[in-house]
Amino acid sequence: MIEDKEQKRTSIESLGEFGLIDHLTEGFPITQKSTIKGIGDDAAILDFNNKKVVVSTDLLIEGVHFDLSYMPLKHLGYKAIMVNLSDIYAMNAVATQVTVSVAISNRFPLEALEELYAGIGLATAKFNVDLIGGDTTSSKTGLLISITALGEINEEDTTYRNGAKPNDLLVVSGDLGGAYMGLQVLEREKAVFKVNPNSQPDLEPYSYIVERQLKPEARKDIIETLKILEVKPTSMIDISDGLSSEILHICKQSDVGCDLYEEKIPLDPTVISSCEEFQLNSTVVALSGGEDYELLFTIDQKDFDKIKGNPNLTVIGHITDKSQGANLVSRAGSKIELTAQGWNSFKAE
Repeated sequence: MIEDKEQKRTSIESLGEFGLIDHLTEGFPITQKSTIKGIGDDAAILDFNNKKVVVSTDLLIEGVHFDLSYMPLKHLGYKAIMVNLSDIYAMNAVATQVTVSVAISNRFPLEALEELYAGIGLATAKFNVDLIGGDTTSSKTGLLISITALGEINEEDTTYRNGAKPNDLLVVSGDLGGAYMGLQVLEREKAVFKVNPNSQPDLEPYSYIVERQLKPEARKDIIETLKILEVKPTSMIDISDGLSSEILHICKQSDVGCDLYEEKIPLDPTVISSCEEFQLNSTVVALSGGEDYELLFTIDQKDFDKIKGNPNLTVIGHITDKSQGANLVSRAGSKIELTAQGWNSFKAE
């Protein structure tokens, strides 16, 4: 059955734009009370009553943000949603709706788009968000995906990047560097395949880090945990471009400095071993790798006892006065100025 599906190629042209949208979105239920009208009219209608609306949008372009030689379309659909939901959670908000727009070249049959939307469907179902609209059009340069995510929040719960203050604790969820090292493994296997198309990669030893790259998870669970613990972060950001870059965003917006302790940065054993294999410094990878989609936030010191036993959270430093600068405190105790070495889509190759 799977082989038949792979061989079948239905031309998108045969459906037309509206037929394509109907076909791809027919299996998406409406679950949010705030969704009054979803797909099927000129525009969606939402009603958030007395809550504030949170909006984030992201653009993913083939050859810039993803490589289809090792990124399955189903994973890509899932990841595209996660990237945007992560921004909503970074505001301490609840994600409620998404719109999805795609531009596709004629090399993609209908079955390829069905795979992409299957991944989108998995993500929206798991995180309880409604697909409420979008657009499809043709592209001459490959696949392009644009996602807009919406969420809701009570005004008093909103967390910005600009609320950190001296003596606040710097906290991160999960572990870092996995997505970047997963990418290194995939790029290496791609290079091997180009030389020897008959080679079959053994990715089992790297399953954790490869999944971190291909199927990241937005940390809705952390937002829910903080609410249960009655901890409101003083500032928060998601880690898409690397730890150092995100810390510097908080420091700049909050007009503060920080001390980040190298020995406190959480690293999975697979990240450490793969860094050794690739002869990379694991601290540099955690600081600059990006795409982990963990949450970085600051809390008042009085809230430390509420989070200290949580295995999903690690205190990695503290906020200082702006005059102290933003520093990495090495294992040897020396201070090194933090610089943003993370992802930059405009950087020359």
